[in-house]
Amino acid sequence: MRLPTYREASEEASIVPLPTAHLSMEIGHFSFDEILDETERVQAEFRRAVPLVQAFTESARVEFGPDATVSTCYLLDDYFQPDVEPAKVLDRLLAAADDAGLTIDYLGRESGCHEAPVFAGGVAVGDPIPVAEMVAARLVAQPEDEETANGGRPPTTESGWLCNGRRERNGGSRLAMHPEPYRPPQEYGRREHSIFLDVELWHNRGASRRWSCAFLAAVWQLLRLGMLRYHGAAVAEPQEWSTGREWPIRWKELPPVIRLNPSAEPFTAYRTLSMLPKRYLPIEHAVRVILDHLALDDDVAAHAAARGRAEQVPLPVKVVERVGHLLLDGT
Repeated sequence: MRLPTYREASEEASIVPLPTAHLSMEIGHFSFDEILDETERVQAEFRRAVPLVQAFTESARVEFGPDATVSTCYLLDDYFQPDVEPAKVLDRLLAAADDAGLTIDYLGRESGCHEAPVFAGGVAVGDPIPVAEMVAARLVAQPEDEETANGGRPPTTESGWLCNGRRERNGGSRLAMHPEPYRPPQEYGRREHSIFLDVELWHNRGASRRWSCAFLAAVWQLLRLGMLRYHGAAVAEPQEWSTGREWPIRWKELPPVIRLNPSAEPFTAYRTLSMLPKRYLPIEHAVRVILDHLALDDDVAAHAAARGRAEQVPLPVKVVERVGHLLLDGT
């Protein structure tokens, strides 16, 4: 599949500034089956998250000052479970949060991290923004080693696999009389020992591409950090969804990011914190590897850095260092 060239709009339009909170907190992640069949457990997890939200909000005030702004969000798993009716899931999920005393300011759709429809007047218009392909076009090519140089393994843009180091060599040799010794994988930037990770970003099904959970989660982080633009404009700008308004029958009729709380602080933030079940540790490790291999648009990065300096929030150069996690036991 040929990836489109991602051109940031500095060549075509100016960068649209985004309102920015100090911290974006993602609270939990459940499959639709868990939301529908284990609602009491979901509610218990949300109840457990309430004091954590309060604690991290207070921590943000200590770090950024008493006026620190914090928003909360939740990512829906509609990319991998598109056949479940939205109303069934959303009513259960939001009722569980409400019963637990947890405020979810924003809902994000995982399929919106693949393609983000543009909304005007409450309805989707035009072609969706190919967000995942935009980000994939920003992947930095891995240094060639002997495996890739001899054509034994295609590059990431073809294979859909990305690793955090140099892959192993299994001892085979093209020359029968000159066997090559086994070479273990080696992590880039290791101190003494390596922790090697090889991440599947996507696989192709005929003419279509199926994105991995890790890749879409990396896109989700970039959206929360305000690091994506399309022709200079915001991508997946939050859309209001008033209380009492009926949910549509299909997920794609919902905005990629929904603003539930009219008084919420901005969706995008200088830092993110994702509070997730511990079973997501491998995925979030993969997310960090992906973020560490992206060459994001210089103008967007410069804009974010300048805004941070103006608000006395110095930002690290590497976007992955703006991403935090809290992995929870027992879920």
